[in-house]
Amino acid sequence: MQGIHIVNGEFAGGSFDWLTPFSLLCGVSLVVGYALIGATWLEMKTLGAVGERARAYAAPLLMALMVCILAVSVWTPLAFQRVAERWFVLPNFIYLAPIPVATLALAWGCWQGIKTARHALPFFCAVGLFLLSYLGLVVSNAPYLAPPSLTVWDAAAAPASQVFMLIGTVLMFPVILGYTVFVYWVFRGKVKPGEGYH
Repeated sequence: MQGIHIVNGEFAGGSFDWLTPFSLLCGVSLVVGYALIGATWLEMKTLGAVGERARAYAAPLLMALMVCILAVSVWTPLAFQRVAERWFVLPNFIYLAPIPVATLALAWGCWQGIKTARHALPFFCAVGLFLLSYLGLVVSNAPYLAPPSLTVWDAAAAPASQVFMLIGTVLMFPVILGYTVFVYWVFRGKVKPGEGYH
């Protein structure tokens, strides 16, 4: 979001340019989000004391994540004019309004799932919160990868490298997808107290 300092096409920044209050907030937000996903995953996949403890952790983690999302969402347009122009100028404001509305809806769904012990709902809502947060980041920065100077096209590899990667992806993606489906099938269901996978 903050970009990198470039002079005459070369990096001119320092080793700790990344270390700012904004980047620390984003880092803390990421850790809180991962903790929420972990807690809701454990709630979904375990029974007994482990599942109950995970559910007890999930509610405060959800509240902390929503505070983090709000802080980043307020700080970003205040600190970066290009982001404010992207989100708060008509008609973009109308087009992009579903993102924060869906974020609130997913947070509500996650909260309800935690409170009513609907074990799978909180996990999928937490994943949805992550995806919407990343979508907001992409919308805020597109087409830049390292704002405000390095676009997707500037950072793209040579066409020969892209073709090589495409071939590798076409060959490996079905294998990875099949393995993932197999693992989820093998470890389906909940782990009961005293059980384990062997």
